[in-house]
Amino acid sequence: MRDLSIYIHIPFCVRKCLYCDFLSYAASAAEMKSYVNLLLRQIKAESVFYRDHRVVSVFLGGGTPSLLPAEEVGGILRAVRENYRMADEVETTIECNPGTAAAEKLKDYITYGINRLSIGLQSTKNEELARIGRIHNYETFLNTYQAAREAGFTNINIDLMAALPGQSIASYRESLERVTALLPEHISAYSLILEEGTPLYDRREQYHFPTEEEDRNMYQMTKEYLGEKGYQRYEISNYAREGFACRHNQVYWQRGDYVGFGLGAASMVRDVRWSMPESMGAYQDYVEGMPVRVDNLSYRHFPGAYVLTIQEQMEEFMFLGLRMMCGVDCRTFDDKFGQEMEAVYGPVIAQMMSQGLIQKEGGRIKLTDRGIDVSNYVMAEFLFE
Repeated sequence: MRDLSIYIHIPFCVRKCLYCDFLSYAASAAEMKSYVNLLLRQIKAESVFYRDHRVVSVFLGGGTPSLLPAEEVGGILRAVRENYRMADEVETTIECNPGTAAAEKLKDYITYGINRLSIGLQSTKNEELARIGRIHNYETFLNTYQAAREAGFTNINIDLMAALPGQSIASYRESLERVTALLPEHISAYSLILEEGTPLYDRREQYHFPTEEEDRNMYQMTKEYLGEKGYQRYEISNYAREGFACRHNQVYWQRGDYVGFGLGAASMVRDVRWSMPESMGAYQDYVEGMPVRVDNLSYRHFPGAYVLTIQEQMEEFMFLGLRMMCGVDCRTFDDKFGQEMEAVYGPVIAQMMSQGLIQKEGGRIKLTDRGIDVSNYVMAEFLFE
């Protein structure tokens, strides 16, 4: 029996944040209902592929999944439970923007089996939130967080961002202090990346952004401060109290099997990758064009299905696994690929070790603190020419 993680994409937002290049947009209630119906059809029809899997995590992401009426969220999760074999304990996460989930909706989530909430805060400073186009202020976040605790959530993640326009090292530290004072179980902290085509990128000359050195100082502060407060860094941008590392995201980094449902959702099962169409019309055509007899489905039915080569699998094993603080296991590599890691990557490993960027420890290879600072460079070295 193989483990499976399920990602369900809900592409709807009140409005798009100024920095966002994710697949998301505003929609009417009727449009959202129509989309959910397509999701339900896909979830049910494609379950035939996963009879030998058990679901260990479900993640509703977006977009803003908490925009959906509670009963539609419940219907989606019920479709998963009715059509897939579920593990005894399933980590079930929903992403939530402050102000989009009132107390009753949060209580409904608990009833539906959702046991992890991920709240997109980004900053505790209202002026910083306004500059990046967030729909909420800090006070709205506090109301949502308190309502989630009262509803019964005991596993909450809070997202924070550094290097925001107009942000100082002092204001970022204040956000860290305020968030840790709330004692969430998990914190995702990452730097803003200006993506071409976003409004914030187009208006970048209008703002003062932290310098590269200030961004680096915020990065170091995050690691040190959260460590002092009892948060273990288990991935480059993710920190958790003991026992609360996100199981779902670890599946991605460890190259487990996962399937994505909904607009633009990506999947990787048994080293085959594919993604759903990114336009609603094409996604609707895909779902409505699925064979009536689900037992006639095959991987060839999935759009853009691609079988990864052995070299591509090795690359992913290294550059995804090295994101985690525990690094990659040499024996697992040897067993999976029938070759010793040293035989494949010996010169690269030696070079990175000589530069103080990776280290060997207990049969594993992991990034050093210096290596984490230049992780993109290190990971690129494990790509074949």
